Amino acid sequence: MKKLILSLILLSGLMISCSDKEVTNNKNKKDEMQEMNLTQEWDKVFPQSDKVDHKKVTFKNRYGITLAADMYTPKGKEGKLSAITVCGPFGAVKEQSSGLYAQAMAEKGFLTIAFDPSFTGESSGEPRYMASPDINTEDFCAAVDFLSNLDNVDAEKIGIIGICGWGGLALSAAAVDTRIKATVSSTMYDMSRINAKGYFDSEDSEDKRYEKRKSISEQRTKDFKTGSYLRGGGVVDPLPDNAPQFVKDYHAYYKTERGYHSRSLNSNEGWNVIGCQSFLNFNLLDYASEIRNAVLVIHGEKAHSRYMGETAYSLLKGNNKELVIVPDATHCDLYDNMQKIPFDKIESFFNTYLK
Repeated sequence: MKKLILSLILLSGLMISCSDKEVTNNKNKKDEMQEMNLTQEWDKVFPQSDKVDHKKVTFKNRYGITLAADMYTPKGKEGKLSAITVCGPFGAVKEQSSGLYAQAMAEKGFLTIAFDPSFTGESSGEPRYMASPDINTEDFCAAVDFLSNLDNVDAEKIGIIGICGWGGLALSAAAVDTRIKATVSSTMYDMSRINAKGYFDSEDSEDKRYEKRKSISEQRTKDFKTGSYLRGGGVVDPLPDNAPQFVKDYHAYYKTERGYHSRSLNSNEGWNVIGCQSFLNFNLLDYASEIRNAVLVIHGEKAHSRYMGETAYSLLKGNNKELVIVPDATHCDLYDNMQKIPFDKIESFFNTYLK
């Protein structure tokens, strides 16, 4: 009898402790959002929709970095919803293209979040403006953690969208996280390939990779000495007369009212020079052939990056993989051109595989 009473007392204490902990966790989450000083007013580069509810949310990845996100919930939808998390382009923030995609998909009935990657935007992580094939893949997985635990989300119906450089990272996440049931890679960059081989594979040699590694290594010594990190510069401004068309396209998005944002790396001073060092040694697509869940690769017919999306698609196996080439579309058309981005196709893809 004494053991029973003691057990009940311990159980009661545990219940009180858990209740207190829940209150504390909620308080900590509110305090955390205040400490991060998240912008509450609408500061996106696209207009706000009256068909969805919007709010800021935060969650941690497995490295303890707190990610900031915008959540878009379709108005009038009840019950457990299919959910999508969106990120990209590489060096952009959630107030740009990823937020546009997230809001558009919420209008179609999905609960969505667009998040800032670790070390960028409103998300935490020090030092700032670093990138990592591992941590950035983890960012997608952490977003799935968050969505899986929402009361109004069906944890068996979660998909992801990666734009530009995050299109390759989305495939990396899909290869490692079996909770992801469907993946869209839009206007994809393979950041491993770009860093190791250059644009159009024009620097694909051991000697050129050695020179890159040497330059970054020397910059690390300088950064350590000065106690600060040299930034690489965002999209070039002003444009040189001989700039390639795709650089002009980037400028037209990131450096004009169309897409400029004060927190965007591409709109401002870019990544740290050493920020993408680890992409030189890691291939994001090593296990793309082992992705069992559905994948939709979307690219523009005239996109300079099209070869990367087509190569990625060639690695995929199974009858649930699809490549869509958008007629007459450039790389940046698929950032924000509502007449070119195939949202109806994306909707039907997710409706087919998130069920």
